[in-house]
Amino acid sequence: MIKSMTGYGRYEEVTEYGKITVEMKAVNHRYLDLGMKMPRKFYPFEAELRVLLKDFVQRGKVDLFLVFEEKMQKMVPLSFHRELAEEYLNCYHQMEQEFGIPFDIAVSDLAKCPEVLTREEPELEDGIWPVLKRCVETCAGQFVLFKKKEGERLSLDIKEKLALLERLVEKIEERSPKRLEEYQEKLQEKVKEFLEDSVLDESRIAAEVLIYADRICVDEETVRLKSHITEMRQSLEAEQSIGRKLDFIAQEMNREANTILSKSNDTEMSGIAIDLKTEIEKIREQIQNIE
Repeated sequence: MIKSMTGYGRYEEVTEYGKITVEMKAVNHRYLDLGMKMPRKFYPFEAELRVLLKDFVQRGKVDLFLVFEEKMQKMVPLSFHRELAEEYLNCYHQMEQEFGIPFDIAVSDLAKCPEVLTREEPELEDGIWPVLKRCVETCAGQFVLFKKKEGERLSLDIKEKLALLERLVEKIEERSPKRLEEYQEKLQEKVKEFLEDSVLDESRIAAEVLIYADRICVDEETVRLKSHITEMRQSLEAEQSIGRKLDFIAQEMNREANTILSKSNDTEMSGIAIDLKTEIEKIREQIQNIE
């Protein structure tokens, strides 16, 4: 089952260590671009989280958000930085003398100065990693489920477009021999007009028609197009990441459609070839959303 590159997942759990909230979002990207926003205390787990998430996603711009509301087991001690506070006071006295303004600094003002009062961050418990891993895996599972549902819709849409491509290829195959017949008739009429009562050289006309037939023949292109359609349809049933493969097949389809268009010598054939290119471009646009 194919997966969309667009996805969303969210999970929260109140654990013995505190409340952990995990959120994942993803949009289209050519490669895997994994971004993380989490509390500083979780930084030691970043490498392990990256390895873990690669089991769930292969392509896309993925953002992981971690929020941790820690249980307060005890009062967190505050520290008073005496030397730094003294430096601030010295600066205030200098400003008082320099500018002739009254010294009106209160303790509350001094306490607001950066880093005068600091709080010691409690260390993480040793057993928190398995809990964090479980929460991330649960969120990632919801995230993948969302991507699969989006992938189902993409797959149905692409299959409908592939069926339309097959019908257009059939029209090309029906139209192709008729073009040759029409050309032969027109050529005979023009030669008769030019030669009037003279005898037609049927062998010369046949040779000219043969050269023309070789120039406008699209049999190889239609055969390859049908093969590409079959290959894409089969690939849509694959379990692994297939976005790049589908993109390559679509490029090859577009190449065959361009060749057919270049060999078109009438309005009807050109119209079918243009419709063919239009549908292939629509498929390519959808493929850009597939992981």
